[in-house]
Amino acid sequence: MDDAQAGAELLHAPLTIEYGFMRTTGPVIGAFLTGLRERRVFGIKGADGRVVCPPVEYDPSTGAPLVDLVEVGTDGTITSWSWVAEPRAEQLLDEPYALALIQLDGADTSMLHAVAAPGPDAVSTGARVRIRWADETVGNITDIAAFDLIGD
Repeated sequence: MDDAQAGAELLHAPLTIEYGFMRTTGPVIGAFLTGLRERRVFGIKGADGRVVCPPVEYDPSTGAPLVDLVEVGTDGTITSWSWVAEPRAEQLLDEPYALALIQLDGADTSMLHAVAAPGPDAVSTGARVRIRWADETVGNITDIAAFDLIGD
């Protein structure tokens, strides 16, 4: 360190990073969240006729705006999954669970959510599940408390 550096004071300033705006959910995501509050699930029909759930604002194939909301079922099929043996404190379920892609009846795409199951041997691709609604629904994805396995 030379004499100039030794005498210089280190300058510093506090820095707060923030985003001073709020994004509205818009007509598509807003309708999806309102539906969850009412214990209904909506997807959206794309230009090719496929139903995307959760809905998106723009067609994945063409980029065109989408507006044709359709109600889908509350039962579905696991299309892929992974076992979460040690959930973290901020996760949906306190006990081990499957994190799964679930294709709801009437939808052509899958959504990611938690499946309550007694262990990994109880879960399989192709297994049927049903939404377990939260006791109080408020218009948030956590209105779906989890999915439960249902019989054959």
